[in-house]
Amino acid sequence: MSPFGDRDAGSVSVITPPADDRALVEAARTGDERALDLLLREHQGRIHAICRRLAGNESDALDATQEALIAIVRGLPRFDGRSAFSTWSYRVATNACLDELRRRTRRPVTGLDEERAEALHSRSDSGPGLEDRVVDRHLLDDALAGLPEEFRAPVVLRDQLGLDYAEIAEVLGIPPGTVRSRIARGRAALSRALAESDPSPGNQHGPPTRPTPEHP
Repeated sequence: MSPFGDRDAGSVSVITPPADDRALVEAARTGDERALDLLLREHQGRIHAICRRLAGNESDALDATQEALIAIVRGLPRFDGRSAFSTWSYRVATNACLDELRRRTRRPVTGLDEERAEALHSRSDSGPGLEDRVVDRHLLDDALAGLPEEFRAPVVLRDQLGLDYAEIAEVLGIPPGTVRSRIARGRAALSRALAESDPSPGNQHGPPTRPTPEHP
């Protein structure tokens, strides 16, 4: 079972790309700004969802989303239509986000730490509610951030975006068998990390275990 649990409880729902994507792409490539705006609006939510889970925080996710949208606009003249526009845009978004993660440096996270501390305090003083969901989201972000990107990306694309193995293979440019292996290993490591990070009494097991990166 996916560490993300029930998709209806907080993950991004799977949306079938609109049938007129191809028409919008063709119009946008001829300079139709309205078509380009509609195309970007249609896919911006899922592009942001990819970046949000890969980046682990909203600030970097917004930066990566903006970079992804810019890259999509710049690359549109070279989009040959051999794959669905959605698949191509997710590939651009994934690469943009991973590039953003590689560029970023350690920054103070005082505000985020205070938010988590307040949420943890609320969790101990009340029953399940919004505070629990905030804490869980932070735990998931931390656990995902602890995964090497080669495991993090396919897990996010599968469990948060609902892409199938063939689509993920196309997005990441790796064989479907490798996708399956990385998702299995990533899910296992993520489950361990979430269990070890659970603040519930009696569920402290030390630092999360990172999967060993694959080598050629």
